[in-house]
Amino acid sequence: MKFIIKLFPEIMIKGGPEKKRMLNLLTENLKRLLHRIDDSILVKRFHDKIEVNCDDKFYRPVRKRLQNTPGIQQFLEVVAYETGEDLQLIADKVAEHNLPAIKGKTFVVRAKRSGTHNITSFDIEKFVGGHLWEHGESAGVSLKNPEVKVELELHNKTLNVVSERVKGLGGFPMGSQGEVLSLMSGGFDSTVASYLTMKRGVKTHFVFFNLGGAAHEIGVKQVALYLWANFGASHRFKFISVPFEEVVAEIFNASHESYMGVMLKRLMLKASEKIADEMAIDALVTGESVAQVSSQTLRNLAIIDECTQKLVIRPLAVMDKPDIMAIADQIGTREYAENMPEYCGVISKNPVTNASFDRMHREESRFNMDVLDAAVASAKTINVDQIIADVNESQAVDVVTELKNETVIDIRRPEEVASNPLNLESRTTLTIPFFELNQKFKTLPAGNYVLYCDKGVMSQLHAQYLIDAGYENIKVYRPVNV
Repeated sequence: MKFIIKLFPEIMIKGGPEKKRMLNLLTENLKRLLHRIDDSILVKRFHDKIEVNCDDKFYRPVRKRLQNTPGIQQFLEVVAYETGEDLQLIADKVAEHNLPAIKGKTFVVRAKRSGTHNITSFDIEKFVGGHLWEHGESAGVSLKNPEVKVELELHNKTLNVVSERVKGLGGFPMGSQGEVLSLMSGGFDSTVASYLTMKRGVKTHFVFFNLGGAAHEIGVKQVALYLWANFGASHRFKFISVPFEEVVAEIFNASHESYMGVMLKRLMLKASEKIADEMAIDALVTGESVAQVSSQTLRNLAIIDECTQKLVIRPLAVMDKPDIMAIADQIGTREYAENMPEYCGVISKNPVTNASFDRMHREESRFNMDVLDAAVASAKTINVDQIIADVNESQAVDVVTELKNETVIDIRRPEEVASNPLNLESRTTLTIPFFELNQKFKTLPAGNYVLYCDKGVMSQLHAQYLIDAGYENIKVYRPVNV
């Protein structure tokens, strides 16, 4: 199987050296990603495109990876034949793939050439079009508004018959636009904001301010892992967890209740700035949207930003919540966000919507910054690709590798269960997707239960949630071969 990759238009209009740099970077990114699937996959760079060749058995994982790689506007799925310039052979091969598609429909043939040939694109279109019209059962040729567009490319006398055009992410190659530190809570907004910077080719590290204990941290790590694995795995990202419970306690002691929300955001930016300085990062990313909550008015955002010298990027600044949720649906993070508990920590009464700079400075002067410094000093950093091992080693919840009298609950997504069923012979297995588990678990009969998922992260997260809710009959099942 061959894929022909078309670059994002903003790459193609760059100057020669910059375009070459991005093309080389995307090529190296693809080699790194696709060779994890199989070393036999070939990635070849040309001056205006990239070609990927793989065995048919790798078609699905390669296709999915190309769809999720920043820098790819679209790609063509093609079948290649060594036809030379033999018009009859070209027409026969095109007909094999397209006669069923044009039955009862109008069509047009579009051909492109690259390399040196004695025949023109028009020669190919005319001959192939006549052949399809003669041997097919079409409704005729339509040059302007065809129902079917038959596409082919002749590259150095190799025929590429296009079977499908597939939309990619667009954006720039990962790593081409520098690095940012994204404030990640695991909800809709911070998750989508992080995705958008990754799509733009920005290496996006995650900083998490822990207000909800071990379960909350595991949940946010799961989202970070999902984003990295799907959209940024060509590069290594970091996940920094900052314990913020003591900071929140000090806010309660030092701040007026109406300024607590703005104070919390300022302190998160201050902490992020310290961490970004250590990482030589110049910009921070947040999921804030103008007027979505009281702390996100224009005045309040200005006051929040005043506390840092870093550039603060807000990809969602003028987006509506339904638009943000639609992107979460598109990228597959909606269920994670919906099941992420909100640990606000600070609930302001009559929160200020038009804060005063002077008043904010007075409020902040009463805060003991040693508490913030201690939180940053206690921060823990791991690479995102190490999250699975990190969560599994922590074993905050009891883990079993062999089953006794427990009932197994498979909490994977329905499509994951369908594609790779959990085969436990005659043992009873319940299938309850993780996003329905908290609601349905309370209806189950008394007994001992173990949760299962592919990597063990989501099962440990939801087992912790259930234990925190008062259930004692829950563990994690991790087979020895996983």
